[in-house]
Amino acid sequence: MSQPFNAKQFLRNVTSAPGVYRMYDDAETVIYVGKAKDLKKRLSSYFRANLPNVKTQALVSHIANIDVTVTHSETEALILENDYIKRYMPKYNVLLRDDKSYPYILLSQHRHPRLAYHRGPQREKGQYFGPYPNGGAVRESLHLMQKLFPIRQCDDLYYKARSRPCLQYQLQRCSAPCVGKISDEAYQQQVRLAELFLRGKDQQVIASLVEQMEQASLALAFEQAAQFRDQITALRRVAEQQQVSSAHGDMDVIGVHYASGIACFHLLFIREGKIIGSRSYYPQVPDATDMAEVLRAFMLQFYLNSDAHGNVPKEILLSEEYDELDELTDLLLEATSQKVAVRTNVRGDRAGYLRLAKTNATNAVLTKLTHKNTVEQRFLLLEEALEFSGSIARMECFDISHTMGESTVASCVVFNRDGPQKSEYRRYNISGITPGDDYAAMKQALERRFDKVTAAGKIPEIVFIDGGLGQLRMAQAVVDIKFVGLEKRPMLVGVAKGESRKPGLETLIFGDSEASFSLPDDSPALHLIQHIRDESHRFAITGHRNRRQKTRNTSTLESIPGVGPKRRKALLQFLGGLQEVKNASVNELRKVPGISAEMAQTIHDTLRAN
Repeated sequence: MSQPFNAKQFLRNVTSAPGVYRMYDDAETVIYVGKAKDLKKRLSSYFRANLPNVKTQALVSHIANIDVTVTHSETEALILENDYIKRYMPKYNVLLRDDKSYPYILLSQHRHPRLAYHRGPQREKGQYFGPYPNGGAVRESLHLMQKLFPIRQCDDLYYKARSRPCLQYQLQRCSAPCVGKISDEAYQQQVRLAELFLRGKDQQVIASLVEQMEQASLALAFEQAAQFRDQITALRRVAEQQQVSSAHGDMDVIGVHYASGIACFHLLFIREGKIIGSRSYYPQVPDATDMAEVLRAFMLQFYLNSDAHGNVPKEILLSEEYDELDELTDLLLEATSQKVAVRTNVRGDRAGYLRLAKTNATNAVLTKLTHKNTVEQRFLLLEEALEFSGSIARMECFDISHTMGESTVASCVVFNRDGPQKSEYRRYNISGITPGDDYAAMKQALERRFDKVTAAGKIPEIVFIDGGLGQLRMAQAVVDIKFVGLEKRPMLVGVAKGESRKPGLETLIFGDSEASFSLPDDSPALHLIQHIRDESHRFAITGHRNRRQKTRNTSTLESIPGVGPKRRKALLQFLGGLQEVKNASVNELRKVPGISAEMAQTIHDTLRAN
């Protein structure tokens, strides 16, 4: 048994310099990271006789050791604190789990530049516009750009392989520079207008198009003038819908709401005077954390995450008062080399944007609380219906999906008292069984899930099997073997569809006794079972379809010697699909980039033989 932490001895030797401290528990796991202007003063506050905060009391009771790192300034301490939080993800810190990079729109530097979705390192030469809050916002913007500016969005392989215009040209969404349907000068003019539009210069774009329309009209090129007129009309309509205020430029508007342990930060992303999207963030908040700490943790972790965001706007509007505004602005100045204004008291349309963001944050928290309460009530009723002794903390459901035995996939979805836990969903590609043998597929999935299971592992209280008695027996046999010697083992329940396969007519079967029973179709407990069953079914079907499509698209070509991933991709993209590749002549195959005359003959002969 480890010795209790000796706070007096530790504090006797702590420096009063600024720095960062890490607190550890008995298992040598970092449970809290903090920074201080005066380490000795800050750490002493944890070991007073009467601690007012319940969270601090819980934290101190688990401290087994403390490490300190001295820094030259408080700003250095802030940066190091944020790095440590991201590295250790401590239990008692507010955590923002948002490590993915943010997407941009790329305008490339080709002879005929393309507009493209981009996420990740900005290695390709060109101009990057963003960041956007999510991929959907980028795709929506690209779809809009297609309607406004006839600039290509296809990848280079497809572009270089064209011998005639594609469908986008017929839809008037691309000017087909690949086959010379537009001059280089005219294409570059559209590229310059698209660039101005992405920079928020709507009126400048419209003025340029008006001038070109008038010139075309004077030259009696009425068809060209009509095209400019339609483009101007579309631009004006979009500008009216998107315009926020040209005076505002780049700005983040943050609405905050925190209630019953759930915090939501709803952000409106305004770039170049336009709202390019919005997004809600839900940081993980330890019990009994006050609003000040939630605000501070989010702002620092969000805006110091430079890898994800790429840039910080010149202005940040926040719906809540923030005690450390000066500290944050100084830190952002040092990190970004630009002055950032963080404001909480604003007027006019800025106040309107803040109200909008605040309303969305409040509604998001209320929705989550309502959902959480509903799920909790359903869990309680399910425990009652199953006569379960104790509390159900974790449930899993397994399902099998295939098409006539092809590309069999098993799914495992996980629910806890908060609802679906999608980060813990798993799929299992089933192999080595007789095609269509659902019993063997279920056995393999359960064996892989509970392989080398231990008492310290994640053991569900309930495992639902989407199927009848045969699949349930197979699952029960696996559980009986895998959990030998373990005190805790899951209860298995089969979910068999009724005769008409309608929801509400399911028969439930206990795995151990094989006793069957039903629940009323309006029972919230049954609704919870249906939810996890349907989610498992959806997850299995999605995995099966993806696997089947991948197999069908590549299996025939993969068998051809010398045809690797790049050539397969070139063949499918150039000719339009696997069936078109099969129907192509040797001469047509030779036109595909990277396919020689000899390779074309090999592909042709192999596909005909199959």
